[in-house]
Formats: sequence, structure tokens, C-alpha cells
Amino acid sequence: MIKIGIIDDELLARKVLEDYCSKIDNFELVISTGNPLEFINFIQQEELDLIFLDIEMPELNGMEVLRSMVNPPKVILTTAYSEYALESYNYGVVDYLLKPIKIERFLKAINKVSTSKIITKNTNSNKELQIKHDGLPVNIPFESILYIQSFGNYLKIFTDERMYLITETLTNITTVLSENFQRTHKSYITNLERVTKATKSYVSIDSTQVPVSATYRVLVNQKLEEL
Repeated sequence: MIKIGIIDDELLARKVLEDYCSKIDNFELVISTGNPLEFINFIQQEELDLIFLDIEMPELNGMEVLRSMVNPPKVILTTAYSEYALESYNYGVVDYLLKPIKIERFLKAINKVSTSKIITKNTNSNKELQIKHDGLPVNIPFESILYIQSFGNYLKIFTDERMYLITETLTNITTVLSENFQRTHKSYITNLERVTKATKSYVSIDSTQVPVSATYRVLVNQKLEEL
């Protein structure tokens, strides 16, 4: 879960962000407050992954709160004013949302924070891969994944239904896949349970031929024999 904090002295603005955050499955809203001092005391005791921080607030403004944090979480600034935009990026702020915040702009901002945060989850004993696609969480049953292809800084996840394009690496995604998935090539991971034919140079999944390199050939054949 991504732990979220909202700091905004406008009650209506907080409620809007709370509503938006509630629509994201892997968001956990930990604190929502209009008091920046309360937030500073809180974050000294608890860790957050992302905060939505208003700039114009009494006692301390958002920039002062930002400067006070030694190891701040990811920050998305929210404000009705644009003059702080340049300074904010000196602090590594992820995005700068101008009020009133529309849901489309909110989704674009959180997509910058974690384009493809991947976790596994058990739902009724069926393993699933959870990704973020176009800013929204998507659960993909392992059994529906055919193969995964590296594509520059992205991955193409081919399933029975469609292809998903996410920002991730083959190395990272391998750590959350089940044992039926095997690297067959430097650019491919294959669901061996879906293989219908195997040769020295490729495996077939339906009408698609996924390449098998010499580096992985022995291991692929061994695992196919075990299935």
C-alpha cells in the first residue's frame, strides 16, 4: 500500500482529495489535516509515501513545511497560486496541482509518483499481478498472462484480453511472478504453462512465437519437462 497524507487548511479541498484517493485501490489515507504543525509532529513519528501539500496555510505555509522535512516523502503541491512552481521543483516536488483540481489532472499527477508500482495479492487463492495502468490500478490474473516483453524503458504485458504498457523492468517484475514464469530471452519472460510448442529457438503460445536464447534454453526445457 502507498501511505498518503493530505495537508490543506481548506476543508472542501481536503474532501475532494480524500474522495479521489479513495478511488485508488492501493492508496491508504493515513492523515488528513488542515493543521501543518499537526502534520510535522505526525511525520516525525510515522512514515508516508506521498503527501498532497497545500501552499497557502496559516502558521506555516506549504513551502515552509517542505523545508522543515529532512527526508520528505514524495510531494504533490496543491494551490490556487502558480508563483511557487519554480521554487517547488528545487525540492524534488513530483507535481504542482492548481485548484480546483480535476480528477483527470489528479490521476496524471499520481501516475508520475509510481507509474507501475507492482505488488502481488491473493484473492480467493488466485494469484494476481497488480499494476498501475494509465494512473489506475489493474489486477491481472497470472494465468491470463501469456508473455512479457521489454520495450525500451517499458514492459509490454500480453494477456488473453489485451496488452498493457507499463514503466518497469524485467528484473523487478520477475520477483513478483509465480514460478511458472521464466526468462526465455534477455527481452522476454514467458508463462510456461501457456506454451503449446517448444523448439531450440522459440516457444509457441497459440500463434505467437516467443524467442528462446541460448542462455536460457536449458533452463526453459528443464522447467517445461517439470510441468
